[in-house]
Amino acid sequence: MNLYEHTIIARQDTSPSEIKQLTEKYSKIVKKHEGEIVKTENWGLLNLSHLIKKNKKGSYIHFKIKGTGNIINELEKNESIDKKLLRYLTVKVKKFDLDTNYFSKKEDSEKKLNKD
Repeated sequence: MNLYEHTIIARQDTSPSEIKQLTEKYSKIVKKHEGEIVKTENWGLLNLSHLIKKNKKGSYIHFKIKGTGNIINELEKNESIDKKLLRYLTVKVKKFDLDTNYFSKKEDSEKKLNKD
């Protein structure tokens, strides 16, 4: 089994319920092809470095996936025709970093620091 980190960027006008539907849709594709979603992170609405299809912002969803290359091929085939998505990226990794949450709010990370 290979380990992948897969990120999709949805249009800025996508509602939270549509974000949830997108997450479920792509999770089902992974499970259908005998893969496993280790972790799903919703990074929220972030600024893009440049305009993509006339959008200044995008809603980021990040998956940590265990599976074969066929899963990634199937995901990317579906994502390339999805009108709600701006971009997607898949990176093969050697091991997952499940502890660090890079896009948590500053207050949350400060609370954790104060507890330690």
